[in-house]
Amino acid sequence: MSKTAVVYWSGTGNTEAMAAKVVEGAQAAGAEVSLFTAAEFGADKMDEFDSVAFGCPSMGSEQLEEDEFEPMFLSCEAKLRGKKIALFGSYGWGDGEWMRNWEETCREDGAVLACDCVICNDAPDAEAESACEELGKALA
Repeated sequence: MSKTAVVYWSGTGNTEAMAAKVVEGAQAAGAEVSLFTAAEFGADKMDEFDSVAFGCPSMGSEQLEEDEFEPMFLSCEAKLRGKKIALFGSYGWGDGEWMRNWEETCREDGAVLACDCVICNDAPDAEAESACEELGKALA
């Protein structure tokens, strides 16, 4: 059984709702899943998991949340090489540039992206919820 961590930051609850669907998908595929907020996770936990889903909404000028999520993620970057990961998050404006930049950073760090990222505008609709479940299954 694989061990998957789902790590997220959410300001409005949209990315938190996406994280819950990622958990459901990974569990349905047989993974042992642990859910963490960004404040509860760090590089010290990376080796405990076979795969990690990171979720963060677009903030400011299409960037990761700066106070909790980005520092946590930066601490984990050195542990991404060869790690199976997936990315998800919501946005309220823009065109997803933050996610494209984040994916590129992860590729440069040597992460193995298990599937395409999942982004949704505002609250996840049925299509986004289904995509989050598939993301979770891809990590399991």
